[in-house]
Amino acid sequence: MKLFSSTHASLGRLALVSLALTSVALISGCAKPSASANVYTYNQAQRDQVMRNGTVVNVRPITIQKEGTSGAGMVAGGAAGGILGSTIGGGTGRSLAILGGAVLGALAGDALEDQVGKKDGLEITVKLDNGETRVIAQEADVPIMLNQRVQVISGAGPTRVVPAAQK
Repeated sequence: MKLFSSTHASLGRLALVSLALTSVALISGCAKPSASANVYTYNQAQRDQVMRNGTVVNVRPITIQKEGTSGAGMVAGGAAGGILGSTIGGGTGRSLAILGGAVLGALAGDALEDQVGKKDGLEITVKLDNGETRVIAQEADVPIMLNQRVQVISGAGPTRVVPAAQK
């Protein structure tokens, strides 16, 4: 008596291949751009920058949203949904379950990837000592408060707001 028919073996191989492709898709979609005042890319390091002093006149919480999705969530969700759908029914019913599972999984995976791409941020308005006003949005990983003395750093990529050094 066979424990697995050739259909079950083929389905198992399909599941393994789908799992491998899903893993690759998820890993490839994990590049995380940063809007942090504390993170510099390799190309931004060792570059001359301009530093201006100022005072924070407004701080507003915002959400920083990654632009678009990589598609990895959709691919992974579709593959997982299709695999789950393949376990339901037989014949035409199974085909419909696979299709439905793949579509619903793809939608869920894309929504999950979209949610993961959101970070808490601050919109910081700074009145510079020279009289100019600047507004900078960045991740909320550096505590910035109203009336705080800060340094606005720019010139080698994104503009950053950091607390001024204490004298």
